[in-house]
Amino acid sequence: MTDIDKLTGLFEALGADDARGWADSEAEENIPQLARYRFLRKVWQDIDAWSAAAPDWVEAYRKEGLAGGAVERAVRLGLTHGELGEIAREVAKETAFGLLYSLADPTDGDLPPEVEEQLPGWCVAELSPQGKPTGRILDALYEDLDELEPQGPVEGAR
Repeated sequence: MTDIDKLTGLFEALGADDARGWADSEAEENIPQLARYRFLRKVWQDIDAWSAAAPDWVEAYRKEGLAGGAVERAVRLGLTHGELGEIAREVAKETAFGLLYSLADPTDGDLPPEVEEQLPGWCVAELSPQGKPTGRILDALYEDLDELEPQGPVEGAR
């Protein structure tokens, strides 16, 4: 088995639609695509949880929490758990995109340029399976967020 076959198998195990394309990109361009895919897959699991677990969180929020009153009014107005889950999922997606974009460009425009240029930035870096830094950065993750969006209905949404 070649390294590209092994890499393709790992992408397939993660559920990548174009596993070979992702593997080829990593091998040919030295981009940490497996780490990117795994990271964004986890982001989507968290985003989708807002739809899938809507019945649970809607009932929990109706009982307590800062949004309890708003959730209760929405249910009384006829919004279903599924509809509230769709709204929450969209908010989660936009929040995730904003955070991923901020990883690539931490400037927020609120500060004078002479202050911005003195501030530290941040990054997400790839680690080996043994936990050692590989030296490769997962840059511009926001660019692939939409590409990895799961298609079809979310389990548990109703």
